[in-house]
Amino acid sequence: MNIGDKAPEILGKDEQGREIRLSDYRGRKLVLYFYPKDMTSGCTAEACSFRDHRDRLLEAGMDVVGVSVDSDAQHRKFKEKNHLNFPLIADVDKRLVEQFGVWQEKSMYGRKYMGTVRTTFIINEEGIVEQIIGPKQIKTKIHAEQIAPAE
Repeated sequence: MNIGDKAPEILGKDEQGREIRLSDYRGRKLVLYFYPKDMTSGCTAEACSFRDHRDRLLEAGMDVVGVSVDSDAQHRKFKEKNHLNFPLIADVDKRLVEQFGVWQEKSMYGRKYMGTVRTTFIINEEGIVEQIIGPKQIKTKIHAEQIAPAE
């Protein structure tokens, strides 16, 4: 997925099994953020940044949806533990991470494996990707503030 591309209509199912569609957010921008794993320190910091600044994002005309390949049950635990106030898509079949190009080879301690590369897509009111924030740019503890800075 690149800047200028149309995002897919069906994004996936959230932690409650509800289908999340792009048209659910028509007329608003969508912050679709992909993260590697629930309950890890960086992913928790990022999710809590979105939770804590949700009002600011809403005022800026933006809704937030998180995506990882964790199960809906894992997402429910993650949301409950951290009091998250936005949906998390359980992309267990890896359809969305592959569509957006964030399922890539990674390396840790010399071991190569496939995983989600932390990336945020800002999708405009017409469903077009207007900005991509890559892993080197994302500061997990203040990521929401990077997207919607204080006036």
